[in-house]
Amino acid sequence: MLSLENVEVIYNDVILVLKGVSMQVPDGKIVSLLGANGAGKTTTLKAISGVLYTELGEVTDGRIEFEGRTIGRMDPEDIVRLGIVQVMEGRKLFEHLTVDENVKVGAYSRSDAAEIRRDIERIYQYFPALLELKGRISGYLSGGERQMVVMGRALMARPKLMLLDEPSIGLSPMLVKEIFQIIKEINLQEKTSIFLVEQNAMIALSLSEYGYVMENGRVVIDGPSDKLKENEDIKEFYLGLSELGKRKSYREVKHYKRRKRWLG
Repeated sequence: MLSLENVEVIYNDVILVLKGVSMQVPDGKIVSLLGANGAGKTTTLKAISGVLYTELGEVTDGRIEFEGRTIGRMDPEDIVRLGIVQVMEGRKLFEHLTVDENVKVGAYSRSDAAEIRRDIERIYQYFPALLELKGRISGYLSGGERQMVVMGRALMARPKLMLLDEPSIGLSPMLVKEIFQIIKEINLQEKTSIFLVEQNAMIALSLSEYGYVMENGRVVIDGPSDKLKENEDIKEFYLGLSELGKRKSYREVKHYKRRKRWLG
């Protein structure tokens, strides 16, 4: 469904952020993208959704294709109409609008009123906690509630591919479990493909079928998620665990060095 081939991204005509990135998201699958802060994960999503150009970024080389169509330099609104929707990190809402109004904003490009009403009902089935909050001003919501609203709003566009950027950040373990269970349900029931950027490596790999790891703007390792979960490099870098299962100090993890076989 989605293919990136040797993609290069530059900001402000001088800052090279992505350096020959290649990856794929198959139709109907969940794929995770892992990496430390500043690795280029969010830039990758923005290059796909077209938002990159609003931030003085540009795809300067390579190809981004969606369902066989080149989209690397399309406007964001046209990319949304093709079926790609990005859920940004930070849970950005129209804070002066109610929950219900925020959800309905996601259907701004649609004109099928009857289907929109049915989709709104479906959103509240996925997120029953929002049904009681539908009249509340969104600026007063908790982090978990806001995450549900932005995901519900994205679903109103009926995406074929949803780009999720750090959905678990700042949430309690209980809420993280709930959000990721809903993501799985959306994938299974709606057949929506999902490209997931997530700091919580183990939960992301448990949810996805395939994963990529980025470092300094490059993909340094990829493979089936169950294989990556057992990879000692992944354990060491993301969990701070040595092969003996002992937690390393922050200083040791911070100075972690990629093993040569990652470059093979």
